[in-house]
Amino acid sequence: MTQTFRLTLAQLNPTLGALDDNAAKALSAWEAGKAAGAQFVALPEMFLTGYQTQDLVMRPAFAADAERVLAALAQDCADGPALGIGSPHIEGGKLYNTYAILEGGRVVARVLKHHLPNADVFDEERLFTSGPVSGPYRIGPLRIGTPICEDAWYPDVTETLAESAAEILLVPNGSPYHRNKHDTRLNLMVARVIETGLPLIYLNMVGGQDDQMFDGASFALNPHGALALQMPAMDEAITHLDLDETPEGWRIREGEKAALPDEWEADYRVMVESLRDYLRKSGFGKVLLGLSGGIDSAIVATIAADAIGPENVRCVMLPSEYTSEHSLEDAAGVADRLGCPLDTLPIAGPRAAVSEALAPFFNGTSPGIAEENVQSRLRGLLLMALSNKFGEMLLTTGNKSEVAVGYATIYGDMAGGYNPIKDLYKTRVFETCRWRNENHRDWMMGPAGEVIPQRVIDKAPSAELREDQKDEDSLPPYGVLDAILEGLIDREASVAELVAEGFELETVKKVEHLIFISEYKRFQSAPGARLTERAFWLDRRYPIVNRWRDTSATRNH
Repeated sequence: MTQTFRLTLAQLNPTLGALDDNAAKALSAWEAGKAAGAQFVALPEMFLTGYQTQDLVMRPAFAADAERVLAALAQDCADGPALGIGSPHIEGGKLYNTYAILEGGRVVARVLKHHLPNADVFDEERLFTSGPVSGPYRIGPLRIGTPICEDAWYPDVTETLAESAAEILLVPNGSPYHRNKHDTRLNLMVARVIETGLPLIYLNMVGGQDDQMFDGASFALNPHGALALQMPAMDEAITHLDLDETPEGWRIREGEKAALPDEWEADYRVMVESLRDYLRKSGFGKVLLGLSGGIDSAIVATIAADAIGPENVRCVMLPSEYTSEHSLEDAAGVADRLGCPLDTLPIAGPRAAVSEALAPFFNGTSPGIAEENVQSRLRGLLLMALSNKFGEMLLTTGNKSEVAVGYATIYGDMAGGYNPIKDLYKTRVFETCRWRNENHRDWMMGPAGEVIPQRVIDKAPSAELREDQKDEDSLPPYGVLDAILEGLIDREASVAELVAEGFELETVKKVEHLIFISEYKRFQSAPGARLTERAFWLDRRYPIVNRWRDTSATRNH
């Protein structure tokens, strides 16, 4: 008689450090698998603790607590299918990233992660010891090999498992999103399938943690790389997957094939979900932001409305004598279309008081950036006062272009707890606004339709800190600026390479200088959703004080 095997895949969202809650979530998934007749229920990498733990996992008390909760979970799952779950484990005084197999009330097998990622947002060589390659384990009729996340990015672990008589590969992951990453994952897993001839199941977690979004999109491949199952991106999902034993070996039965979002939808959803989870997991239910009538605050208000509902997003207009009538109208238009409450809090009175206090010190000097920044800092002060008083997290609204060149006031418009558009260049902000006006999805809690007025998208960006101010008074046009930034930051291109691509040397050097001297601002800036492989924080770690400048272009002349 042909044998079958049912495996329940739990693509779920843990909360970092909430060990008992994560265990309860795992138990609920196990109960769903048991009810569906599964022989094995699988959860992602490091699910018990949440991911990434960073240095928290090195606290002996934390690792010991995780072991305690794991042992209790094993007892709770004693009568039914086996359960696979990622957790840390101390053995011989060394800390490992492991995948525990629970069956019959105890841990019956432990897979140790061998390849420890140590690039971009990962520092696992700092945290864990590399374990030896673990062999397959048996659940019922099936020998399962489990390369943990990075172990499947290289051929050695999967080849060893195949040689050790593994019949399928189950790859538990904590793989965070960056733009177009799914294609990379899929291509690598197809390579492992072709090399080993084994079916492969790629199980990823979902949910936001600090700046990172784990985007799910788990999938299963049969030999020769044929897609048998595609789970949804960004959503929690529990899927029951069936395998059949055939004369050629085990094969995955065809299952659901969820449609995946394109890069514009994926980026936008990551910004929404990252904010939603950051608020939920840190205990905030409401936010506020300064709504200026400009495009950046408009898209942040929209993201927030989609994340937690417009009724929970307080918009505040803080006008000065330099605020145009258009900006007042546009801020009101955005708030009205989204359905967000809008308050108006003029800064004229506080600004007059500060100007009077500073007058003896500023006497005899010409007005300049210091006076302009007083306006921004007063807005930050007033918004933080509202945040403190009413328990609403302040969102900051600087796009990646501004964050890169320091076109923001520290302790002013940089004030806030989270920045949803921190990794979105200004040119992408424009396109994202157009995309959101034209598209609406079930996961958006804000209204459908043109929520950002066309005039907000079309008008020239301005900080409105002096008469007739435009961003392009201080910066190159955003199309040029973003192309240079993408070269210097995302590609680490040299000045000479960018000049060879057609950019003016003086402009490239100016942008490079602004990037370097703004490092201290980024060091003190709010976290924000990671969209690319070169987001500011863990992806790109530069010194704050740095006197080096790239002279390659001038040397070549």
